[in-house]
Amino acid sequence: MRYSITRLCGGKAIMASPREMLCIDMDSAPAILSSVGSIGKHDDMMIVMSWKGMEVTVYPQGKVMFHPLEERETAIAYADEILRMLVG
Repeated sequence: MRYSITRLCGGKAIMASPREMLCIDMDSAPAILSSVGSIGKHDDMMIVMSWKGMEVTVYPQGKVMFHPLEERETAIAYADEILRMLVG
């Protein structure tokens, strides 16, 4: 999958946005993600979880934010890993 990458929080966070908009089922996603991370806040607009020592936020259109993370290639690999669990 191809992504647009945005650096946030003074470069300490990265948002990976798929170039093609996805539609993540925000009702079933927390149960799926809880198998790999600790789920915090979740609602129709976002899921926040602890994963691999980071705070990860997943949005319904497939955007994934990682904090702290500074490496573009790692963000892409991690976004692929998470989104594969959610959309196949």
